Amino acid sequence: MSIHTADVDDRAGGHHVGARPTSSHGDERAARWADRLWSAVLAGDNHAAVDVVGDALGAGLDAEAVLLDVIGAVQHRVGVEWAANRMSVAGEHTATAINDRAIAALPTGRPGAPRGRITVACVDQEWHALPARLVAETLRLRGWQVDYLGAQVPTAHLIGHIHRTGPDAVCLSGSLATRLPLAHRAITAVQAAGPPVMTGGLAFGADGRYACLLGADAWAPDARAAADRLAAGPLPRPAPAHQVIDDLPHLGDQEYTMVAGSSARLVRDTFHALQQRFPFVRDYTDEQRERTAEDLAHIVDFLIAALYVDAPEIFTGFLAWTADVLSARGVPVQALMAGLDLLEEQLRDFPRARNYIGAGRDALTTRL
Repeated sequence: MSIHTADVDDRAGGHHVGARPTSSHGDERAARWADRLWSAVLAGDNHAAVDVVGDALGAGLDAEAVLLDVIGAVQHRVGVEWAANRMSVAGEHTATAINDRAIAALPTGRPGAPRGRITVACVDQEWHALPARLVAETLRLRGWQVDYLGAQVPTAHLIGHIHRTGPDAVCLSGSLATRLPLAHRAITAVQAAGPPVMTGGLAFGADGRYACLLGADAWAPDARAAADRLAAGPLPRPAPAHQVIDDLPHLGDQEYTMVAGSSARLVRDTFHALQQRFPFVRDYTDEQRERTAEDLAHIVDFLIAALYVDAPEIFTGFLAWTADVLSARGVPVQALMAGLDLLEEQLRDFPRARNYIGAGRDALTTRL
């Protein structure tokens, strides 16, 4: 198997990552300005992007609509174009940087009496900061004092910040389901420190099901919904301190712990078996070998995340999305199937993991 794609952490759209599309409450006039910003993004033109922001505001579009219905919509489109193989990883990074610059061009008011103080942060190891920034900037526009901590905030540092600042609530963002175990630890730690937690981002499910499962006090599908919920009144106070296994009793079977602890060996042994089973793999270039090992690591990571929350759809959804991405790049689904078969041989003693792999194989079969 050799997928030759960028790291999943760089995939800025599609099934797992990226700013959410415009909400149903957006300003319909924004589409014109989103098209202009898209042209600036494709040209790699920071100055043109800043001009779009100024022109849209001058034309009467309010700052929140520019933020969410122009900049947010363009970022979502970036992800769609990457997945369809119409934009490179370098192009995606350039687009994200330009969108960050466009956000910085928005006016920043200073309310005399803020509604309250909110901390906004990405969970540990979550690099996709733009969705969290959209939330932070929306809350600022709505009159909140916001501490925006950015990408991959270690939980210990987050707790230290909470003790220093005493926020009314903490908003945690996660784009990749592989971050759910770390998100769970962050949620329980923040709640133990006092403030309630609102979560958001595609990692928590399109309907927030994993936010509920992990004990979050609230969930919002997008930045507007998050701001609306906070404006509606205080979030419920956290439940008394508890252990992770209280939320996820299935972890008592130890499959998650044992598979997660052996992830490096699983990738290594599966890759070795791949070389033995398919001799042509031995002739791969160094780059091909590196990419194949990365692909196997991503498969294992999503399997581990699925085991953590006992949700096979996390694993099957990742495989189906990856198959679509690969198809756009001319890589056959059989490449994924081979990796699954060999991984299953390594996990013969783990019934939940094997069931998930079987479900993943079934999902891929429909794409053959």
